[in-house]
Amino acid sequence: MSQLVGRRRRDDPIDDLTPREREVLELMAEGKSNKAIADKLVVTERAVEKHVTSIFGKLRLSATGEDHRRVLAVLAFLRSA
Repeated sequence: MSQLVGRRRRDDPIDDLTPREREVLELMAEGKSNKAIADKLVVTERAVEKHVTSIFGKLRLSATGEDHRRVLAVLAFLRSA
């Protein structure tokens, strides 16, 4: 049973993220704001916003009024770990 739970999906979109996008997503999972992520990575907030937008796209998380994409992205990250 533990093998089934721990097994990664073959087509896991997390695998498509760049190293920097993974780093941004990890910091999102820690609850960091875009400003805090920018400060930690020594980049602009706009750069973080671009990474976050790219993450949403790669994880196929479209904007809807019903879902919070940031939370869904973090959940996808945690499931893939």
